Amino acid sequence: QVQLVESGGGLVQAGGSLRLSCAASGGTFSSFAMAWFRQAPGNERRYVATISWSGGDTYYADSVKGRFTISRDNAKNTVYLQMNSLKPEDTAVYYCAAGTRWVPNPDEYDYWGQGTQVTVAS
Repeated sequence: QVQLVESGGGLVQAGGSLRLSCAASGGTFSSFAMAWFRQAPGNERRYVATISWSGGDTYYADSVKGRFTISRDNAKNTVYLQMNSLKPEDTAVYYCAAGTRWVPNPDEYDYWGQGTQVTVAS
């Protein structure tokens, strides 16, 4: 059973930066595609970014492209989301997820963290 624990969320002013981390345990981290999703109040969970097993392929939602960077360190069993130029509309609970395919569909991911709140003040 894979366990994922996110950290790094918080309150930041618009234009600021945050780096989220997601530490994995209980499985072979390097065998999983990893992704970040987010969910704002009253909204469905939405795709943010995904990264392949090796880290060689990354994909982003249009809303974050050029501002967010997903990366992973397989030696540390950790995936990161560097978020720059944050906007109030980025406010959400951010979740990391592990699965076998690096796709935007949340149904394709088998394991989820508990989420970390990101709030961007205007």
